[in-house]
Amino acid sequence: QVQLVESGGGLVQPGGSLRLSCAGAGSDFSSYVMGWFRQAPGKERDFVAAISRTGTTTDYADSVKGRFTISRDNAKNTVYLQMNSLRPEDTAVYYCNADSGITARFKNVSFRSWGQGTQVTVSS
Repeated sequence: QVQLVESGGGLVQPGGSLRLSCAGAGSDFSSYVMGWFRQAPGKERDFVAAISRTGTTTDYADSVKGRFTISRDNAKNTVYLQMNSLRPEDTAVYYCNADSGITARFKNVSFRSWGQGTQVTVSS
């Protein structure tokens, strides 16, 4: 099982950008589909984006399509989430995770464990 550490969150004004990183250690990082979820205060954790093992296939939640881009660098054992045109409703703790299934089903996986996440706050 790969161990993951999220970073890159912070406070940003509406319309601004942030890039989140998720570094993996341990098992073969490139053998996993990777993705991001987020959880706003008082709400359930929601799927944001996923990327296939080679990076050729991606999947996004409708709420972030056209604004967020997921990518990965298997040589660095890292997956990224570039977030542009941020909105106050993007405020949440962002978590990454890994799965051995397929990209299209990543959003439906019941993950047993989560990292500490990274806080993103969009506010003026």
